[in-house]
Amino acid sequence: MDALLLFIAACAASALGGILGMASGIFIVPILTQIFGVEIHIAIGASLVSVIACSCGSAGQFLKNRLTNTRLAIVLETATTFGALTGVLLIGLISPPVLYGLFAMILTISAKQMLTRRYEVIAATPINQTRWATTLRLHSSFPESQSRQEVPYYVSRVPLGMIFMYGAGLISALLGIGSGVLKIPAMDSALRLPIKVSSATSNFMIGVTAAASAGAYFVRGDIDINVAGPIALGSVIGSIIGARLLIGLPADKLRIFFVIILAFLAFQMLMSAFDIHIFAGTLWSLRKGI
Repeated sequence: MDALLLFIAACAASALGGILGMASGIFIVPILTQIFGVEIHIAIGASLVSVIACSCGSAGQFLKNRLTNTRLAIVLETATTFGALTGVLLIGLISPPVLYGLFAMILTISAKQMLTRRYEVIAATPINQTRWATTLRLHSSFPESQSRQEVPYYVSRVPLGMIFMYGAGLISALLGIGSGVLKIPAMDSALRLPIKVSSATSNFMIGVTAAASAGAYFVRGDIDINVAGPIALGSVIGSIIGARLLIGLPADKLRIFFVIILAFLAFQMLMSAFDIHIFAGTLWSLRKGI
């Protein structure tokens, strides 16, 4: 029964995260710590496994629809992986209360991002202003499902994007999230990518970022197969559902719903930073009383 509940929670979290181009980690860690009463390092280890599963589950769908810029993903992943490895070195140096507080801050940033409407930006930047992207041949196009037209886009400010990706990898290793909440706004603002392209490319990258730090958690003994197993399986199924919804449905209708969820989780994680666990282990306590 425990495995079934974990599976359902991971499936729902991955589907919700996939709609807006995020991995399930942004929801998995708070769910495991606040509802299932899992220790935060074990929760982060399970979340990293779920992030890898999410990436594998959704990548095929995005590649099939030509939304993923694979060349750009490979370039950016060098910075993200380096950031993740830096985060691995800091894992044992940061206390759980600090991790809870940092996670609350990331959730708050995510909620703020959801409230800020993300407009499609098709940058018609002159080639001489995007020389990095031109040299690396990062400019591309994607098919717009609604207009059924091929939409070209130009990648800009690659060095700035690399700096943001390093920070995203660092946060991913410390918190066990796919860092899509950081990568997507970085791609939107710094690289000037269309929303669907940034979401799809982020999903393609998050698995590599998580894999760079998951090994360290495994060596530390922070990956519990009894938790990570059903979480990973549910994440694969949920990510496939989320990928299909992202392609066919507008995310704006779900924006307020996500803001409410993220704000609630941020509040819970902030309380945990001060050792106030309001709902921690609630599910387990109820089951023990039955």
